[in-house]
Amino acid sequence: MDRNKGSRVAQSKEPLGVAVVGAGYWGPNLVRNFQASDRFRLRWLCDLDVDRAQKVLGAYSTVQATADYAAVLADPEVAAVAVATPAGTHLDIALAALRAGKHVLVEKPLAATHADGLRLVTEAEERGLTLMCDHTYCYTPAVGRIRELVRSGELGEIHFVDSVRINLGLVQKDIDVMWDLAPHDLSILDFILPAGVEPVAVAAHGADPIGAGQACVAYLTLTLNNGAIAHVHVNWLSPTKVRTTMVGGSKRTLIWDDLNPAQRVAIFDRGVDLASPQEIGADERRDMLVSYRSGDMVAPAIGEKEALRSMVDEFGDSIAQGRAPLTDGRAGLRVLDILEAASRSLEFKGAVVGLRAGR
Repeated sequence: MDRNKGSRVAQSKEPLGVAVVGAGYWGPNLVRNFQASDRFRLRWLCDLDVDRAQKVLGAYSTVQATADYAAVLADPEVAAVAVATPAGTHLDIALAALRAGKHVLVEKPLAATHADGLRLVTEAEERGLTLMCDHTYCYTPAVGRIRELVRSGELGEIHFVDSVRINLGLVQKDIDVMWDLAPHDLSILDFILPAGVEPVAVAAHGADPIGAGQACVAYLTLTLNNGAIAHVHVNWLSPTKVRTTMVGGSKRTLIWDDLNPAQRVAIFDRGVDLASPQEIGADERRDMLVSYRSGDMVAPAIGEKEALRSMVDEFGDSIAQGRAPLTDGRAGLRVLDILEAASRSLEFKGAVVGLRAGR
């Protein structure tokens, strides 16, 4: 890929001009973090509701609020566009930005369909532009540390991953709970798994006990190519909020509790060991192969930094260095692949659906 083809300002050390599109739920968070970053200069906030955009910026802001997206793309000082609009609009907005020669950051999910996401990835690669997916949780200090622990081999070979993301609401009108909440856990799974280990199939079960018109509770079970299993539980109907992920390895098991700031990550030297048959006599029983290990628990110190700030920094660094960001467009495609396969599984009452080869 020729990264110089569409990148007019990638080598400049001056702050990159950036525009945020969408002043709804997520847009203001992007506005705040772009304004705080020394890698960017926020020039525009674009929204169909200009008054809403102006309120986000404040009365004394020098950033321009507009409903005219064409004017944003025509500004030669805008090197990058951040898209924080509904998923169904991502393709048109991001595609227009790429065709205008802008680097693009897209809120999760990358697009409404895998086919749409692939169009964006192909366009960015052909033009030598950065396309990044805002998989925010991947930029938390805790998930960064988990990635290091998994990929360094400290946990050993991965045996299982179990994620729970449940709370009361908000029930969405246009998407089910799986498309609303599971992208977080699926993007984290994609981010932390070691090289060569990936999901190859998924089965999903869901229920709509309140008659909302789409699944409000869902369970996804993913088969990994190393024989391991990953499980994701998402739920809009839980009276309590739970955000936990357990990563079990052959050496150690890690538990991440995102709602426990005092001990977000704990590593347990406890588990099950299986001796090889050569280590026991032929006349000994099979259950003698199994032994249980009960060692120490360690809670590593993990700093606190806003994930969105780290994400914005990564976007800027990837543009300046001409490299793919940690959560690039293809990472977004892999998440979409799982979501679409899981939706097909739901239609067929939990049937196992294979994922695309060479994801």
